[in-house]
Amino acid sequence: MKLLIYILTMAGALCLMTTCVSCEKMIETDLPQNQIDTENVFNDVQTANAALSALYAGLWDDSPVSGDQSGRLLGMYTDDLTYHTTATNNGFPEIYNNTLIDSSIPVNSFWTAAYQKIYYANSILEGVESSTGIADKDKVRIKAEALTIRSLLFFYLQQVFGDIPYPVTTNYSINQTISKTPSDEVMDRLEMDLSEAVLALNDTYRNAERIFVNKKTAELLLAKVFMHRKKYGHAELLLKNILQSPLYTFQNDITKVFQKSGTHILWQLKPKNSGDATKEASIYYFVNAAPTAFSLTPSLVGSFPAGDLRKQNWMAAVIVGGNTWYRAEKYKLRSANTLEYSVVFRLEEVYLLLAESLTQQNNIADAVPFVNKIRQRAGLPVLNAGITKDVLLTEILNENRREFFTEMGHRFLDLKRNEQLNQLASAKPNWKEFHKLWPIPQKELLLNSKLNPQNTGY
Repeated sequence: MKLLIYILTMAGALCLMTTCVSCEKMIETDLPQNQIDTENVFNDVQTANAALSALYAGLWDDSPVSGDQSGRLLGMYTDDLTYHTTATNNGFPEIYNNTLIDSSIPVNSFWTAAYQKIYYANSILEGVESSTGIADKDKVRIKAEALTIRSLLFFYLQQVFGDIPYPVTTNYSINQTISKTPSDEVMDRLEMDLSEAVLALNDTYRNAERIFVNKKTAELLLAKVFMHRKKYGHAELLLKNILQSPLYTFQNDITKVFQKSGTHILWQLKPKNSGDATKEASIYYFVNAAPTAFSLTPSLVGSFPAGDLRKQNWMAAVIVGGNTWYRAEKYKLRSANTLEYSVVFRLEEVYLLLAESLTQQNNIADAVPFVNKIRQRAGLPVLNAGITKDVLLTEILNENRREFFTEMGHRFLDLKRNEQLNQLASAKPNWKEFHKLWPIPQKELLLNSKLNPQNTGY
């Protein structure tokens, strides 16, 4: 039988039962019992784990880290993806042209999907806390996983929208009138929540395929928060700790980076059904015709030096009528997929973040080898140890672009962390200073006036 988990919007209610009429979103996950009702979900660790598994399934299905969310939306919002369809009402042209309005469909879906999963994470945290049937050690682990996932969602929301509501309860009367939390306070809370999760989680993965978060996953996310707050020394310690773990080894074969078995992977999301392709394998694919949706921008393609193996292996040229477009092809299998899951965190990000943190602390000599590790695998010459700080920071930003295009909105996050988003003005004619943030969805402002004022420019 299946556990039917219904997830409503932030202003709604979560239902955990076998039947429900009014719910808007349903996710199914395997459950070893025939039926389950709301009161029994957190009575034992088996059913609590099933509820947690449904949260992971929801991340893959619809969230800022699902393959068709941040990578696609933030890729075309910045300068990595060209969107080729203009006659559509899906909101994508507004994203691509930086002409967002607060009633935009993608803006609303990004916000809503994240808060749905946050609400669900909160329900798990509350349910486990009040449970009398779950052992304390299991409570600690389940809560830490839910806390890490909730933190990841809040992190993306803060990066995209700025000041955001930070609900930590399922209480409807509180959530429907919650005010925005200032960005600095959001980051303070993320530091506290992730520090708690790091202490509670173990290095050992619950599943050999690394589809559940572990301590090192939480450490990397906390390091990313530190990097955005310019706490470079704090980030350095966490990143070095990850690299010292025997769990991870650098993947030297460029053709195997996106295969699920790699020990360079910290965390990945499993497709909904066995044999399903990753979303990334499908949404960027086109062949023998001009693209009707997405292609890689000439700016991105041109950023790869001659001989870069990533260009040869992670993108493909499509030539039609004398015109050449490039598609992203990091994930290869569009059917009968047994080799690929959607990678959320991989070791290469640890290398480049550590290089950046060291460079920001003027430790150039120690930073350069981490950048060179990435470059050497790509078949590029190494950087000279005598490189200046400013030039090295630029090279690290360039390597991030070449390494992580179409992955989890990296380009937007990396430019923002380095206070370089305004360089998009040279590639995006409509780019303005206020585009560093998206508008809060109009629907949310109408439901809760305490979310005013709207972000500047909208």
